[in-house]
Amino acid sequence: MPTLAEILQQSWQVHQSGNVDAAMQMYRGVLRQVPNSADAWVYLGIAQFDKRDFTGAVDSYQKAIDLRSNFPIAWNNLGNAFRMIGQVDQAEASFAKAMELQPGYLSAIKNRGTLWIWNGEIERGLKWYEEGLAIQPDNAELHRNLGVISLLLGDYDRGWNEYRWRWRMPGVGRPAITDHLRSAGGHVPVWSGQPLAGKTVLIYPEQGLGDSIHFLRVAAALAQDGAHVMVVCPPKMVPLFSSAVGPSGLGIERLIPDIDAQSGLMSLPAGVEIDYQGSFLEVLDGLYQRDGKLYDGSDLFQRNESDHWAGYLSVPESTVHYWANFLQPLKQPGKKLIGLNWQGNPEHHADVYRSVPLETFRPLIEMPNVESISLQFGHGSEQLEQSDLGSSIHRLPDDIDQSGGQFVDTAAVLCNLDALVTTDTAIAHLAGSLGVRTILLLGKVPDWRWLRSGETTVWYPSVEIVRQTELGDWKPCLETVLSKLA
Repeated sequence: MPTLAEILQQSWQVHQSGNVDAAMQMYRGVLRQVPNSADAWVYLGIAQFDKRDFTGAVDSYQKAIDLRSNFPIAWNNLGNAFRMIGQVDQAEASFAKAMELQPGYLSAIKNRGTLWIWNGEIERGLKWYEEGLAIQPDNAELHRNLGVISLLLGDYDRGWNEYRWRWRMPGVGRPAITDHLRSAGGHVPVWSGQPLAGKTVLIYPEQGLGDSIHFLRVAAALAQDGAHVMVVCPPKMVPLFSSAVGPSGLGIERLIPDIDAQSGLMSLPAGVEIDYQGSFLEVLDGLYQRDGKLYDGSDLFQRNESDHWAGYLSVPESTVHYWANFLQPLKQPGKKLIGLNWQGNPEHHADVYRSVPLETFRPLIEMPNVESISLQFGHGSEQLEQSDLGSSIHRLPDDIDQSGGQFVDTAAVLCNLDALVTTDTAIAHLAGSLGVRTILLLGKVPDWRWLRSGETTVWYPSVEIVRQTELGDWKPCLETVLSKLA
């Protein structure tokens, strides 16, 4: 007969396989038989956390601690759950207790830094990250975190260098297509800053669709500087992305012709990239030549001429015209047609800080000079049925973007709006890349690319930024939006 430890280990294997619901049932089964198992309560808390039931996770971790007060893992996890529901003081006390019980507890140190970073106390959070690196200097996650925070602070030199450590993190790797690349020498080197004029370079996305849209501009800049650029993208994105790099510049998931260099999209801004098979401590100069002068790759990314990046994506005029006719009945004299997007991917680690409930938009939806149209697809769209506001918001057909490629119809709709009001999602990047007027709502600690201050951004000249000043309080942001649209 298996022991309690063996049953919990089997349940944990199910959990790690991705079947969190089944694992949760197994944990609950254990607790019905052994309700005083502190370990089982912690496992259940982890499953609840993964299902975004943070309040339930707090309850489970506290039950574990009631049974075993000297339990550093439970205290650390409790701090994380408190962090996700905005209980900052309780989270700080929990992390402190975990470190008291286990000095040098690296996970608690990381989480303590993240707590203060997301609460807006950047310097306080950085102190904990630095303490973590003093304990484990080669910790890739801490270096990556320092990179992101340095980018947020506008320190691009340190930011891009530290951010390269992401390649050493578990689960981060180059797409399978790179296994099939061919070059004259057999091995396709990762771009390390060598001149690319007349060369063929393959670049590929690393993260979400918003990042792909944002960094696609770099592919266009490389092409302008004389490189033959191939961008890996799924077939459904070809119609949209080809407007930036041309159909011959898109490499889908198939065998790619001879390539001289390869790079992740988010590595290009640094100008150099340290090969994930090489030394991460090596420093490369990575200069390239253009017009008789030497530049590093950040020049490709940080060109600040506002007209350079305005509308680098486009969709066919016929598609724009089609949706203009579709939306014509909504365009009434004296009224603005405003697109709304309020929810990002709930699986994103920072979604709790960036997405807002539909109810938050009520003052905007009820403005007499506004007609609202939903650009919320998938997660979050269920709120249209759950709120009385749903009857005041126009919907798009269910088959949008099904025939012409992903985001093509949505892009054409955006081109016919007076403005988009959105949180930090892929739709914001799409609208910005099209040159559509966009009012972007940002949480107190935004994604690095928006920096910590400013009402505009060099990335998208058509974007107007409205920043949250108090964690979780979106009301002042909506008041600013109303004044912009009055």
